[in-house]
Amino acid sequence: MRWQRIVVATLALAWIASGTWHSVKPLPEGLALTGGQHPTPVIEYLADDTWVDEDGERRTDQAIFDRKLELIGQAERLVVADMFLFNEFAGNSDDDDMRPLSGELTDALIERHDDVPHLRVVFITDPINTLYGGIESPHLQAMREAGIEVVVTDLDRLRDSNPAWSGLWRLCCRWLGNNSNGGWLPNPVGDEPITLRSWLRLANFKANHRKTLIVDHGEDWKGLVTSANPHDASSAHSNQAVVMSGPAVFDLLASERAIVAFSDNGALWEPPPEPSPAQTADDDLSVQVLTESAIRDAVIELLGFADAGDEVGLSMFYLSHRGVIEAMKDAAGRGTRVRALLDPNEHAFGRRKDGVPNRPVAAELTRAGVEVRWCHTTGEQCHDKQLLVRFGDGRAELIAGTANFTRRNLDDLNPETALHLRGSTTISGLAEAGKRFDRRWHNRDGRSYSLDYNEYADESRLRYWRYRIMEATGLSTF
Repeated sequence: MRWQRIVVATLALAWIASGTWHSVKPLPEGLALTGGQHPTPVIEYLADDTWVDEDGERRTDQAIFDRKLELIGQAERLVVADMFLFNEFAGNSDDDDMRPLSGELTDALIERHDDVPHLRVVFITDPINTLYGGIESPHLQAMREAGIEVVVTDLDRLRDSNPAWSGLWRLCCRWLGNNSNGGWLPNPVGDEPITLRSWLRLANFKANHRKTLIVDHGEDWKGLVTSANPHDASSAHSNQAVVMSGPAVFDLLASERAIVAFSDNGALWEPPPEPSPAQTADDDLSVQVLTESAIRDAVIELLGFADAGDEVGLSMFYLSHRGVIEAMKDAAGRGTRVRALLDPNEHAFGRRKDGVPNRPVAAELTRAGVEVRWCHTTGEQCHDKQLLVRFGDGRAELIAGTANFTRRNLDDLNPETALHLRGSTTISGLAEAGKRFDRRWHNRDGRSYSLDYNEYADESRLRYWRYRIMEATGLSTF
């Protein structure tokens, strides 16, 4: 019995040590980037909007992927794309308002690569698209066969967001690998059976969550950062995107080179020569690249600047980060008008959800004086990830990108990217972001974009504390 206790205690200590170390270990070089604040030519603000018309039918108005395909179609030297969900899982792209985005992007990259002999294409993605090696991805395979360099992010190099499980998984199961020859367990996102090893890896709840694109554009470069996935079942979601040019694109390129460096050194590319500093149409407009915890720090700092006479507008799929929530409440307490347009967390690719975390968070915010409305979803998701602050003196700042405002997305766990724009409220891009937020908040043009807070109000203390425990421990998918 004594030896049994020693063995159990040793295993428990190893589990705790593994979970602790891998949740605090040093980040791979190049993550948590705070780029320079660069002047930029007029940026483009793009949106995919979904609403309900007067007959109760879902309608969509999309622009992001058409622009993405256009940028790829003119590239001559380099394309670097980093896309999280890139598959046909969990959805039927034959629906009237859905598109086979994964196939469209695959075809566009292969076609451009074939047409331009010296074009280098690097495609970075997350292993969820192969169920962590448990199935083959026809899109990734087609790109490899066409000569495109495909980099699957090495998630093991990242910190663990769910240490209670990952600490054990790294001891017992990581070494088992995986194979794509078929499994025997149900697939959580599709029809093809998967292996036990895919399920064990899935429970780590970690991902490269970025959605970025960098291309050469004549003598200049363009960078696109979006909340939108090239994922068929996501094609009816609401999303935002920002397209920029100028020196900040090289910070974006460096952030993607960091992912490649710790995942697949063979795909590293030499940085292209930087152009001279951009001459802007308005000296007041600047852009800054942020990744991982740098996004969190900028968001909390920006909310801290908001005061009486200023307006905060948040559009978010998942909101649960305690630092951001407290900063929103503090801003409201100073007299700032703080508005939050949130997804009701009701739908997830055909499955019903119980509203966690947004509904208990919304109840807390409402009690603190924050105005909350819900996106009017009908099966799709309100997938925006942006914060807009309009100051009383005519200035505005926009932080928009790939990151939900959650612990997993903002605390150096998932790779994430955002752009921080600063300028006048009248500048193109910032003005369009403001008009879009107001249009959706007030349901203008006879379109129902949003619903009153009472439609999904949830004052359950049990559900609130469940959210708090899930957020703190990582035992959640948000």
